[in-house]
Amino acid sequence: MYEVKGLFRIGKEWRKFTKIVNAHNEKFAVEKTYSILGSNHKLKRNLIKIEEVKKVET
Repeated sequence: MYEVKGLFRIGKEWRKFTKIVNAHNEKFAVEKTYSILGSNHKLKRNLIKIEEVKKVET
């Protein structure tokens, strides 16, 4: 499990987000986050900024 923090843009406003995703490593966690935000909010990758990825113990 990884916690991914960053910003995404809706209109002219940047909003913070925190997602906890189940992934094998950091790279897959980032890809899954792009996928989730893109499908839920109809965002392209250039409107999503990943700031931090860290492993979370469950």
